[in-house]
Order: sequence, then C-alpha cells, then structure tokens
Amino acid sequence: MAGRENNGGSRHDQAGKKKHISKQNDKAGQETDHQDKEKLQEELKAFEVKSNDLQAELKIFEEKSQELHDKYLRLSAEFDNYRKRTLKEKTELIKTASEELIIKIIPFVDDIERGINAVKTSQDVEAVKEGINLIYGRFRDFLQQNGVKEIEALNQDFNTDFHEAVTKVPASDELQKGKVVDVIEKGYLLHDKVIRYPKVVVGE
Repeated sequence: MAGRENNGGSRHDQAGKKKHISKQNDKAGQETDHQDKEKLQEELKAFEVKSNDLQAELKIFEEKSQELHDKYLRLSAEFDNYRKRTLKEKTELIKTASEELIIKIIPFVDDIERGINAVKTSQDVEAVKEGINLIYGRFRDFLQQNGVKEIEALNQDFNTDFHEAVTKVPASDELQKGKVVDVIEKGYLLHDKVIRYPKVVVGE
C-alpha cells in the first residue's frame, strides 16, 4: 500500500512539474512574442524615420535639379544671345573694314582715270609715263602700309609653301636647277600669310 501511494505521489509530482514547466514555457513564449513585437515596432519606426529622411532628401534633390535646369536654360539663352550679338558685331566689323579700305582705294581710281584722260589728250609721253609710275608707286606704298608685300620668287629656290609651278624648263646651268627662272604672275603676302601664290617657271 505504501509503495502505491509513493508511486501515486511521484506521478502527481511529475505532472505538477510538467504543468509548471509548461506554464514557464508559455510565459517565456509570451515574453518572446512581446519582445519580437516591440523589436518589430522599433524597426518599423526606424524605417518610417528613414523613409521620411529619404523623402526630404528627394525633395531637396528635386529642388536642386530644377534650380540647375533653370540655370542651364538661362545660360543657354544668354550664350545664344551672345553668339548672335558677336556674329552681328563681326559682320558689322567686316563691313566697316571693307568700307574703310574702299574709301582709301577710291583716290587711286581717281588718279588712274586722270592718267587715262591724259593718255588720250597729252602729247608728252614721258609726262604720262611719269604720272603712271607715280600712281603705281603710291599704290604699292598703300599696300605695304596695310601689310601687303610681294613674295620674292625670281632666282629663288623653288618652295611649294610660297610658289606655284606652272611649268618646268631645262636649266641653262647647274645653278639654275631647282630655281625659279621666270615669274608669270606675282604673288603676295598679307601679314606673312600667302594670299596669292606667284605663278613661276622652274629650272630642271
């Protein structure tokens, strides 16, 4: 009888322990769920804060982007105006320069016309020649004053940078080989830039 009672008591104790452990597990599970919920809520709050920060940054970025776009449009418009204004000024400058040059050339036209009339009426050929030479000398001086000068060619070494060969002829001696032996048409420089190549005959 005593053994049965002990066994019964033992089973009762074991059942109590299991029940106690089950309660502890339930409590622990509840605490874990509670902790998970709190952690999830904290993460959600952190996400919302970060989301708000990102939205604020995005708004700043959009404002900055719009500002840069507006600035680009203004600069583009200003550059276009500058380009048109510069082109207009350049065109006016070319017109003005041409006008000034023509005004300076007109007196030579007057001199040439007077020379032509003198040829028709004058009996003094030497005086006519002197007048023509005078006009020619004045015009050459005018060209030099404006940066125009003749390219030296005759008896010079043939140079494709400054001469245009029209034809070649047998050289009279070894010294004439590769030299300009005749100039068919004179060439000119404008401020060291070739504006017309002299047409020459080269010895070979």
